[in-house]
Amino acid sequence: MLRRNCLLLFLCFLFEQSSCAPFQSRPGQEWPHSQTGPLAAGRNGGSRGFQRVKRGWVWNQFFVLEEYMGSDPQYVGKLHTDLDKGDSAVKYTLSGDGAGTIFTIDQITGDIHALRSLDREVKPYYTLRAQAVDIETNRPLEPESEFVIKVQDINDNEPKFLEGPYTASVPEMSPVGTYVMKVTATDADDPTYGNSARVVYSILHGQPYFSVDPKTGVIRTALPNMDREMKELYQVLIQAKDMGGQLGGLAGTTTINITLSDVNDNPPRFSKSIFHLRVPESSAVGSAVGRIKAHDLDIGKNAEVEYNIVPGDGGAMFDITTNEHNQEGIIMLKKPLDYETKKAYTFKVEASNAHLDPRFHNFGPFKDTATVKINVLDVDEPPVFSKPSYAMDVYEDTPQGTIIGAVTAQDLDAGNSPVSDLDSFFDIDPVRGTISTNELLDRESIAQHNISVVATKVNNPVLTSKVAVTVHVLDINEFPPELAMPYETFVCESAKVGQVIQVISARDQDLPQAGQKFSFKSPQEGVKTKNFTIRDFGNNTAGVMTLRGGFKRRSQEIYHLPVVIEDGGLQTLSSTGTLTIRVCGCDTDGSLLTCSAEAIFLPVGLSTGALIAILVCIVILLVIVVLYVGVRRQKKKETLMTSKEDIRDNVIHYDDEGGGEEDTHAFDMGTLRNPKVIKENMFRRDVKPELGLCPRRPVASQNSADISNFISLRLQEHEGDTSAPPYDSLATYAYEGEGSVAESLSSIESVKGETEEDYDYLNEWGPRFKTLAGIFGERSESQSDVTSNIF
Repeated sequence: MLRRNCLLLFLCFLFEQSSCAPFQSRPGQEWPHSQTGPLAAGRNGGSRGFQRVKRGWVWNQFFVLEEYMGSDPQYVGKLHTDLDKGDSAVKYTLSGDGAGTIFTIDQITGDIHALRSLDREVKPYYTLRAQAVDIETNRPLEPESEFVIKVQDINDNEPKFLEGPYTASVPEMSPVGTYVMKVTATDADDPTYGNSARVVYSILHGQPYFSVDPKTGVIRTALPNMDREMKELYQVLIQAKDMGGQLGGLAGTTTINITLSDVNDNPPRFSKSIFHLRVPESSAVGSAVGRIKAHDLDIGKNAEVEYNIVPGDGGAMFDITTNEHNQEGIIMLKKPLDYETKKAYTFKVEASNAHLDPRFHNFGPFKDTATVKINVLDVDEPPVFSKPSYAMDVYEDTPQGTIIGAVTAQDLDAGNSPVSDLDSFFDIDPVRGTISTNELLDRESIAQHNISVVATKVNNPVLTSKVAVTVHVLDINEFPPELAMPYETFVCESAKVGQVIQVISARDQDLPQAGQKFSFKSPQEGVKTKNFTIRDFGNNTAGVMTLRGGFKRRSQEIYHLPVVIEDGGLQTLSSTGTLTIRVCGCDTDGSLLTCSAEAIFLPVGLSTGALIAILVCIVILLVIVVLYVGVRRQKKKETLMTSKEDIRDNVIHYDDEGGGEEDTHAFDMGTLRNPKVIKENMFRRDVKPELGLCPRRPVASQNSADISNFISLRLQEHEGDTSAPPYDSLATYAYEGEGSVAESLSSIESVKGETEEDYDYLNEWGPRFKTLAGIFGERSESQSDVTSNIF
């Protein structure tokens, strides 16, 4: 045991001098240390109190080797206090990380042991707490102290490449020492203890092409001018060894796959110097007639090839492009081939790289040249027309069978070929190719005929050619000109002499080659007219000009002016049109004010039917307004037949002669003799009273014998009354009696229906008026309009 402790002290002195202060004491790892400590209670149970005592033991840390493989528990160290006199009165306790499970302590001696093997990479240290207590009373003799047990590292982990295997790339033809990549190995051992984590790199496989830095792990190229076209992929094996690479160290390896990336260090090369191609003469322009290829050992964009035709013989007939997928040169036909003209073409093609690397210009020119020979093959061809298209002119109404032109087609392999027409208006000679009319042509119906002429090979009818022929039908002067439109012309009554009142133009169905040309004039040139004349402006228009002023509609409303129109054809045709001129009223600036209905409305685009519809609508509106006003008036004045309060009798007239004075015996004429019934402000009951009507003032007649005079006055008054109804009626006038204290009680004398009166005096007239007083008393209280008629 003493040897083991001495070995531990020696190792601690070598590697951790700064943490070995506790190892200064007696053998057996007893580390008493005098230091002022906390207060402790008396041991023998004396007076209880706190006093300052000296701590008898202090320690910092212990060490235990990892991966211990012995059969007995591994001894860690010993705890001891100066209070322990060896009489077994002191008990040592242990708590903290692993206390009781990993670490155990002898309570009497204070020896600490590790019960199982420890791994520093799992847990590098353990923190525990120790205390010395009285074995009998379990009372602490010293304050609890904390210490650390460190797991001493051994070289039990090899370096590992956590990210391997690796992949890297470096350009081909790189110089020696070109950086490739850096690898790093990780060792789980303690880098602060010995050389267990000190890693050294070396290359096991991959020399002499690459090298590795033993300290940093940087991989670089070791050979110059490594060619990708010779070898592209290299596999390098790197080793990382701990203990500084010494014997006994642990090692780990990884693989690195290094690829040489391509650079443009190879020019394109043709596989042969001469390419032979055969092309039929019938090949279409723009079609591919052959393919050639220059091979480039590079890849990607470094292998892209551009092809060009070297100027020279045959180069103008062909063109060449590059196929982007396989880098082939495609030869295209630029112009038609003709075996009878030329049977062979020879030219040179140059192939070069599109992307050059200036570092390799000293390798030589990065291009190659090859010769291309093309032989034209003869094929059976269709006939060929002398022109790509034909145009012919013919006048309309040309007699049938007239030759208007000819087309020619030739078989280059033989001779002339027959032709045929595809239009019914024309006919063609199949041998000579002359085209003639088959029908009469009318320019106004079809101004241009587009026909096709087909030429057929004699010995091979399948081979045909077609050409377009355009036939223009020329116009002849067969239609006279006429006015462009029916003009509606008017002249103001205030028009002055020489004033242009209308501008006219003409139209013609013919189409002269030089364009339309018209002239205008009056029918009798040189004869002076009185009212109007035609003035030709020389631009296919003319003006109607007044020769006098002072036009009056009352004198003459309409004038007719003939106009002679001539065209400008070879055979001049003319026609006479008539202008209708109306005389209208105008304002000072010449604007139309009044004229006939047609002259007013037609310029704005209204037809006769529209004018009639407008007038009918106006009449209907007027009738509706008149009916509405009549109905309102009829409702305003109620007639005697519809009035509920009308109590008079109707008089029916039979147109019979009456009996004279004998008729008076049928009536009580005495009722007409009461003069008191006549009062002022009397209103008619057969007509609804209106505001503003003046009340009549009848003349009172108190002479009872003069009844006829009284009736005559009344009759005259009715005949002069403008508010009387339109039918005959009988008005009765009667006296209501004399000597009555209440005078007349008739409602006829009630001028104002809304007048409020006090009827309390009726109660003073006696029992006979009691009922009447009650009725009018209720009316006064309710403020309602009640009319009582007492007869």
